[in-house]
Amino acid sequence: MSDSTVRCWLVERDVDTRNTVTMVYATTDGSRYQQRQRSSVALRTGSAVTAAVDVPEEDLSPVSDEETRERYASEAQRTAEQYDPDEEI
Repeated sequence: MSDSTVRCWLVERDVDTRNTVTMVYATTDGSRYQQRQRSSVALRTGSAVTAAVDVPEEDLSPVSDEETRERYASEAQRTAEQYDPDEEI
């Protein structure tokens, strides 16, 4: 992880009716996040979903409400405690 990237942990994963998987990675304080979308086919054939990713600071969005920030912080901390950053989950 360089100075221009931030380690973020998987806090949310959701599948919609089109079999698109939305994953949210957030900082351990829950203040910033990055949302990624992949098709279910890409998940099976592409690179693995890992517990953490290093995200360029400019690619992170601020979390706008306190309830979501607290939930992201709690989930990010739990994921960080239970998994290695490059572990598939």
